[in-house]
Amino acid sequence: MSTTIKQLRAFVAVARTRSLAEASAQLHVSQPAISIAIRSLEESLGGDLFSREGRQLVLTPEGTAFVERAQQLLHNWDNTLDAVQQRFRLQQGQLSIAAIPAFALNQLPELLKKFHRQHPDINIVLEDIVMERVVNAVQEGRAELGFSFRPDDLGNLSFTPIGDDRFVAVLPEGHKLQWKTLVRWQDLAQAPFIAMNRGSAVRRWTDAAFGEVLPRLLCEANQLSTIGRLVQSGLGVSAVPSLCEEQMRAYGLVCKPLAEPVVSHAVGILAREAGALSAPAQAFLSLVSNTHS
Repeated sequence: MSTTIKQLRAFVAVARTRSLAEASAQLHVSQPAISIAIRSLEESLGGDLFSREGRQLVLTPEGTAFVERAQQLLHNWDNTLDAVQQRFRLQQGQLSIAAIPAFALNQLPELLKKFHRQHPDINIVLEDIVMERVVNAVQEGRAELGFSFRPDDLGNLSFTPIGDDRFVAVLPEGHKLQWKTLVRWQDLAQAPFIAMNRGSAVRRWTDAAFGEVLPRLLCEANQLSTIGRLVQSGLGVSAVPSLCEEQMRAYGLVCKPLAEPVVSHAVGILAREAGALSAPAQAFLSLVSNTHS
C-alpha cells in the first residue's frame, strides 16, 4: 500500500495538535477521514504512530522519529509544487532560443523586449548562429525555438512561417547600380562580389540565382554583418536577405530588390514535433504569432 500526501498531512496535523478535532479543523476534513488516513498510513508503514491509551493521542517512539521526516517530505512537496506553479504562471523558468544572425540582429530584440516586459522573471538564453546550427540546436534540444529560413530538410522539426524574405542587392553609396530601376543578378556578376562562405544556405541560394553567369568573386565571409562592412569599405557588392536591410542601411549602404530571378524564402519558427513546449516558449510563440499576424 502506497503512502499519500493526504495521509502525511493528516499525521503531521494530529502530531502537532494532539487532537483529531483540531487537525480536522486545520485541514478542513472530517474527523473520520483523519482517522482513516492515519490508520492507512500506519498499515503502510507496519506499525502504530500514536498510542491510543486514554483519550489523548500521544506519539509512539516510531511516530516521534517519523514526524520530522514527514514534515520535511511535505515541505519538499510544497516547494516543488510551488516551483512548477511559478513556471506555469511564468514567474520562473527559462526561454531558450536559437536564431540566425539576420533575425537576431534586426527583429528579435524588439520581440524579446516585449516578452521581458510581460514576463520579467523568465531567464532568456539566446544563441545567434548560422542557419545550419539553428536547426541542430533545436533538434538536439539546446533550444526550444529556432528562428530561421525554412530548411530544405525539416527532419523531426515543425516550421511555422511568419513571413517571406526577398534577397536584396547591397551597394556602397554612389555605386552605378544604385541608379538602375531594376537590378538583376547578372548586374551584380559584373562587379567584385562578396559572398557568404561555401556550405551555407545563403551561399547555395546566391549561387543558384547567378546560374551560369558566375560573379567576379572577391572574397567570402562567415557573417552577413562582415559582408556589410566589406561593402561599406568599397571592396565590392553583395546580395543578402532583406532581414538585414535595416542593418545594411545603418552602415550607410544602398539596398535594392533583386530580380531575374526574384529569390524569396520563408522565415519562421522551428520547434521539435515531439514533446510539448515549456510555458515560456508557448508564451513567446504566441507573442511572435500575434506580432506577425
